[in-house]
Amino acid sequence: MSAGISTSQLALDWSSGLTSAWASIASFVPKLVIFLIVMLIGWLIAKAVSKLVRMVLDKVGFARLLDRSGISKFFQNSNFTAITLIEKLVYYFILLITLQLALSAFGPTNPVSAIVNDIVAWLPKAIVAIIIVVIAAAVARVVRDLLSGSLSALSYGATLAKIASWFIIALGVIAALNQIGIGLAVTTPVLVVVLATIAGVIIVGVGGGLIGPMRQRWDGWLDQMSADTKAAKEHNQTRTANRQGQGQYPVAGQGQRPAAQGQPQNYPAQEQFQSPQGAQQFAPPPGASPQQGYPDDRPTQQFDAGNRPPQP
Repeated sequence: MSAGISTSQLALDWSSGLTSAWASIASFVPKLVIFLIVMLIGWLIAKAVSKLVRMVLDKVGFARLLDRSGISKFFQNSNFTAITLIEKLVYYFILLITLQLALSAFGPTNPVSAIVNDIVAWLPKAIVAIIIVVIAAAVARVVRDLLSGSLSALSYGATLAKIASWFIIALGVIAALNQIGIGLAVTTPVLVVVLATIAGVIIVGVGGGLIGPMRQRWDGWLDQMSADTKAAKEHNQTRTANRQGQGQYPVAGQGQRPAAQGQPQNYPAQEQFQSPQGAQQFAPPPGASPQQGYPDDRPTQQFDAGNRPPQP
């Protein structure tokens, strides 16, 4: 009697176990199918959007912007370009969003969904940080070119331009680090180390007799800066005077006169004006000396004041 009861209980346990296993499989398979379908659709969308982003970047000339900002040189030794990197970032970003949606089929409490949610929430910040660095590098390059051109007469102009460029890039990097949430954790210790190093150098230098040599060096630097500033000022004044002189037409007998359309310019004007009853002698055109006359060996003509040809 007891043996029969135990056998029936064992058979019942086996049947209940198989039933629960079959129920678990039956509930899991639809979720797996939904997961695979969502991932397939997301993969197709990611491929299409990444190709579209590449086409748009090529159309707007994003590669030229990277060349001007100097960022493209960091990809010279790599197997892909900056545009390819952006294309891959967009592709994997859409795949992560798709994975986040697909994992929701298994329920919101699974640990994989939590990790993917954190990554998806962080990726937009990373993209914005990259854009900030690109813009800062482009602005830094423009500022460096402007300062190099405007301070070319100074011996330290190129150095000041580089310092300003690196300062702008440093600000962009700090802003990017703050954007992704690691700015304070990275920039604060670096600033503390730099300030401590500067303070240590000053203390050791003052204690070791750095005041005298630095005073002489500063005097030399100040003298050089004063001389460079004076030379730059004289250069600007000379250039301004030359521009003003080129923009004025000289009077007759004291310079040059504008040539008519189709005639060469900058030929010497040697007009000699006499009394109203006198004559006016015109100089030969360019390429002929006063002794040779005109190119066709005609002598220089004399015109009366009343029969004077029209001025060009």
